[in-house]
Amino acid sequence: MTQRTTEHRMKMKSLRAALFGNVLEFFDWTIFALFSTYIANAVFDSDDPTAALLQTLAIFAVSFIARPVGGYVFGRIADRYGRKNSLALAMAAMGIGSLLIATIPTHAVAGVVGPILLLVARIVQGLAHGGESAAAYVYVSELAPPRRRGLWSSSIFFSASVGTIAGTLFGAFMTNLVSADAMQAWGWRIPFAVGSMLAMYALYIRIRSVETEIGTAIVQAERGEQTQSASTDPRHSRRAVLVILLKLLVVVGAANVAFYTWITFAASYAISSLDMSESGAFAASLIAQLLGLGLFPAFGLLSDRIGRKPIAIFSLVGFGLCSYPFSWILSSDPLSLFTVQLVSFVFWAAIASILPSLLAESLTSRHRAVGVGVVGSLAAAIFGGTAPFLNSWLTSIDMGWVFIGYTAVVLFAGAAVVTTLRETRDIDLATMNLTESPRDHKEGAVTA
Repeated sequence: MTQRTTEHRMKMKSLRAALFGNVLEFFDWTIFALFSTYIANAVFDSDDPTAALLQTLAIFAVSFIARPVGGYVFGRIADRYGRKNSLALAMAAMGIGSLLIATIPTHAVAGVVGPILLLVARIVQGLAHGGESAAAYVYVSELAPPRRRGLWSSSIFFSASVGTIAGTLFGAFMTNLVSADAMQAWGWRIPFAVGSMLAMYALYIRIRSVETEIGTAIVQAERGEQTQSASTDPRHSRRAVLVILLKLLVVVGAANVAFYTWITFAASYAISSLDMSESGAFAASLIAQLLGLGLFPAFGLLSDRIGRKPIAIFSLVGFGLCSYPFSWILSSDPLSLFTVQLVSFVFWAAIASILPSLLAESLTSRHRAVGVGVVGSLAAAIFGGTAPFLNSWLTSIDMGWVFIGYTAVVLFAGAAVVTTLRETRDIDLATMNLTESPRDHKEGAVTA
């Protein structure tokens, strides 16, 4: 077996480790939302179920606030001590959070201690989720063969969708297998216990993964084993870094608005506002997502051939143009939700397949992980986390059209910003300079 074949096998093994952990991150995120009612009744005072649920959802919201902090903290770790180490720590934190939720005492047993522990667990998981995006995007992009970076990076959101679908299916399986009383008594703990155990396995295989060449060079530079080049100097192009971060925040924010409006929240909106049956809504949404999974690698591969910018513009403009038609099509018929979500998934898969590579290719090695983590988490918190609330509130006062207009404006703004970005498909992640053209770089030796 040649050295090149051995290296390729190790990279593929490391890719699988990163993706397995990413599946678990989104599995845990999904099951908390799905089992929030059971958690509320167990941990809070069950005499007021509505207040208990609202308190649980408030804790869920706190985890969104923790994500940017996690993106910064774990991003700094990745940019100083290596991508692999940051990924391992993020998985350890997620597993600890899941184990804490699985074993949390009920309100009847511990009173106020339960809610406090739940808050701690969700903050830890929020930090881990922000850290996962900081390190995973960068790790996979740097690990990938240069000419297949888009394809490899598309696996990030492919695995995220698999995790979301797995969490949904696990929830459906549990609620059909276990009685309602048993679910409330102990059944809701099972997914979190399973998640914590799988997290320990994910941690094990991540520790055994290889570090990227750029990550290794960064660690060596931190130890003083080699000098830094301009591409990794912390002082390098700070103004350029700030400008590109603001641009990326708008682009990723636009993608998040579309995702939370038409992918994540569409089924709940159809149930609560359009009187669609729960079973019909969830079935339509799940089938649309399953059919759309194959689009991630397709768009990733296409971006390796034609570039990231055309794919991003197609996605954001397409979402923007379809915003009002989607709102007109959506009705109480599950087929309407299936149609809207299937078309939405085409646009979402397009932007999601290139986001990890686009973000990684837009920042120098020294700023890459922390920049990606902060931008991704802030965009999710500011644009994504607020979308469901704004939609529900404006719809409740018969001004749903205002929200649709808002989403269209944000999406078109994101597309406009994309046109100002340089094409990054051929960038050298090791020696790039924010002020130079990708044509000035050829994938070559790694320097720190």
